[in-house]
Amino acid sequence: MSNNSYATMEQQPAIKGLANTPLVNVVRGAIPGPNPVGIEEHDDVGHLVLRGDATLLASAVAEVLDLALPDQPLTSCSRDRTCIRWISPDEWLVTVPGNETSSVESSLRHAIVGHAAIVNVSGGQTIVHLTGENALDVLMKSTCYDVHELNFPTGKVITSTLAQAQVIIRRLDSDQFELVIRRSFADYIWMWLRDAAAEFGVNG
Repeated sequence: MSNNSYATMEQQPAIKGLANTPLVNVVRGAIPGPNPVGIEEHDDVGHLVLRGDATLLASAVAEVLDLALPDQPLTSCSRDRTCIRWISPDEWLVTVPGNETSSVESSLRHAIVGHAAIVNVSGGQTIVHLTGENALDVLMKSTCYDVHELNFPTGKVITSTLAQAQVIIRRLDSDQFELVIRRSFADYIWMWLRDAAAEFGVNG
């Protein structure tokens, strides 16, 4: 991967509100181009992993989150800034506004009756949104999964690789994608995305 796109960029100082994110020290700023791709971190998000039997969790999730637990593979369900992603037959990733994480976790623990696990992984991952008419082109260059809209419609969630790192990708609409990234790979993926999008331009 070429470093040419960073020749005129400088590493940014810590940004207020991002001090605890994995991407606090990465290169940021615009790269001029004809149709810039937006690359934006969403760090004010809480991440909760739910493990257990779907029939056991469904009523608690509906009560606390006012959402149906996705029971079909590779699907998601969302309302406002809350989203539930199907990860495997007994695992879901729930994201909520960061300031609601503790209360949602506590409410779910009280509402679930039976054997289940809730793990707060907020400190271990972050979310990046990839937007713009060339966002799909960037993904096509970066992942082996077929992300064409016929195979990857809005709302679908996959766990795949982006470059050499594992990510969870959700399609938000025709030209918007959400990437859930592990902390240990965050700066690598950020730099990869900027380089992959450089031919189109970058906002972010």
